[in-house]
This record gives sequence, structure tokens and C-alpha cells, in this order.
Amino acid sequence: MPDTQFLLPGADATDTGRRERKRQQTLDHLSQTAWRLFEALGYDAVTMEQIAAQADVSKGTLYNHFPVKEALLAQRFHGELAGALTQLWPALQTLPTFAERLTRLLHASADWAESHRAYLGPYLRYRFATMHAGTQNDERHPRSGLHRVFAALIQNAQAAHQARSDMDAELLAHHLQFLYLGALLRWLDQPGASLQQEFDAAIALFVHGVAGSAA
Repeated sequence: MPDTQFLLPGADATDTGRRERKRQQTLDHLSQTAWRLFEALGYDAVTMEQIAAQADVSKGTLYNHFPVKEALLAQRFHGELAGALTQLWPALQTLPTFAERLTRLLHASADWAESHRAYLGPYLRYRFATMHAGTQNDERHPRSGLHRVFAALIQNAQAAHQARSDMDAELLAHHLQFLYLGALLRWLDQPGASLQQEFDAAIALFVHGVAGSAA
């Protein structure tokens, strides 16, 4: 199993000093305050000024850590993802095949997404906007960590001869992440659709390819 820091986006395993702990406490306080306001008033209605006032910090402090409102969502969601992955990882290792592990992971992701659907549009727009060069996984624009989980699952599958080894696991994980995002976006655009079914289709395409059994 990857260590806990592997699952925590933006974290440095060696940095446990007082300054880092204080910074993390501030990030958590701000994101938790924002989340309570989002839930009480609705995401669109909440302003950065309201968040700063409710958190009892200056607007400068808030903007220093979170340049836009969507970044507060990312902080909240990435923390939830890290906690869920830490709990789920041991169960994934008991499953015999890569396809089963990926299915278990994405079905859990579907359950989470369905309960956060109202926030996923703003979150995903923010994530796509910060994917350009120079903003990947810095302190103000951390990645979710899901790519590293995909890469770890693929590396394990390669070691067990369940996945092709002529392509790097990081590259395969990159393509898998975009299949994941494509399924998520399609689900958001189709009210009443099943996200688990969308993910199952993405898994089948990734594992078996376009040719499938016709190959």
C-alpha cells in the first residue's frame, strides 16, 4: 500500500514542522467555513467576502491561500478523497484482478459524486482551468491525487502480468484519468443517467480497448 502521504495531494512526507501544520490548519479552517456557507446558502450565493468574515480572517489572508472560490471546493474535495482512499486501499488489494480493483474504486467514486453533484460543475471547471503548464500541483492549485492512485493500480497490474508493460504506468494513468473525466462529464450532462454505468463503460474501454472481443 502506498503510504499516507502518497494519498494526500500537495503534501510533503518530510515536512512536519510547525509552520506547515499551522498552514494546513488554516487551509482546513477556511475550507470548512466555506463548506458550511455553501451548504447553508447555496454555492452561487456565497461570496469570498462572506467566507473571510465568517472565518474571521482578512480578505488578504483568504485570497493568499485560495485565489478563487472554487479552490475552496478543491481543498474540501481533495481532503475527502485522501481520507476515502486511505480507507479503501486495503480492500482494493484483496481483489484478484485490475478490472475488479478499478471497478471497486470507481463505484465508490460514483457514490461520492452523486452526493456532491451540485458542486461538481464549478469544481471541474476550476480543475480544467488550472491544468495548464506552471500550475500543476503547486500549493495554490493542488491536484486531487487520483492520478497517482491510478498509476499505482496499473503498476501493480503490470507486476502481476495483468496489464501491458510496454507503456509506462504514468502514461496509462494519464489516459485513464481522461476516460474517468469523460464519463463524469457525460453523466453531469445527462440527468437521470447512472454514473456507475458510465464508469463501467470507461473501464471496459480501458481494459479491453475499442476492439474488445472482436479483436
